[in-house]
Amino acid sequence: MSYEVFARKYRPQTFDDIVGQTHVTRTLKNAVEQNRLAHAYLFVGPRGTGKTSTARILAKALNCIHGPTVRPCGKCDNCREIAGGNSLDVIELDAASNRGIDDVRELRDNVRYVPAKGRFKIYIIDEVHMLTKEAANALLKTLEEPPKHVIFCLATTEPEKLPITILSRCQRFDLHRIATNLIAQQLHSIATKEKLTLAAAAAHAIARGAEGGMRDAESMLDQLVAFCGEKIEEADVLNVFGFTSQQMVADFVGRILRGETADALALLHEQCEAGKDMMKLMSDTIAYLRDLLVFKVKPDALSDEPSTETRA
Repeated sequence: MSYEVFARKYRPQTFDDIVGQTHVTRTLKNAVEQNRLAHAYLFVGPRGTGKTSTARILAKALNCIHGPTVRPCGKCDNCREIAGGNSLDVIELDAASNRGIDDVRELRDNVRYVPAKGRFKIYIIDEVHMLTKEAANALLKTLEEPPKHVIFCLATTEPEKLPITILSRCQRFDLHRIATNLIAQQLHSIATKEKLTLAAAAAHAIARGAEGGMRDAESMLDQLVAFCGEKIEEADVLNVFGFTSQQMVADFVGRILRGETADALALLHEQCEAGKDMMKLMSDTIAYLRDLLVFKVKPDALSDEPSTETRA
């Protein structure tokens, strides 16, 4: 069997597997349990936060042979086909490459056909903001009044590019960037299953670098395993991706606050010569200063566990 990357191997398969999006999963589970299903959903959020995965899980919840259920079995033919991306009743379209009016006309012609095996025919349209203006307008009527057996799940990273006419026809869910500590916990869980030794500082360095995207974090972990084997330390993460350590950021900010301008510039030059990402260093510095301010006013307001550098 060919190797499967972590981002696919550990893709969420149930609502409970989705990390950091409780406000979305709770609403969808209640909708399934109470049979209060909308005809169109719009999932909005940064890359790697679970938009398409949530749409697939909703499709499984509705078409599982034991469903509609908030806990699809994952074993029946319907669940396996949806997870594998080859279900006849769950059609996934990439609007970046199927963005024209002819593609939407074909979709409109096909929605009238009843599902082959499941209860619902579910259309998952990814990057829906890439549709042309003509294609978006052609979709409006179908989106507003689809047949009873059809549900649309739209996903986008740029909702501001969508026509208001589409936004108003969908039930919108905003998926947030995932908290650093939650990403680190998921990385430790994967490391345990894969029999890897992942240092806590390394997990947090990956999580910070992923900037709220679980898929990016899992891909980075995959790359690190290829680079350094089964034992991963913080230094490996910093070397491979050009990140700076929290301790270095703390030292840099400390020198600025103490008015040691020459020393601060020397440290900055040292990091630049070492090939570190200066834009990432700048954003890390801003985030660290923000955490210092929040921790000073209200320590328990930080979403992540404050680092020892912040406490100091």
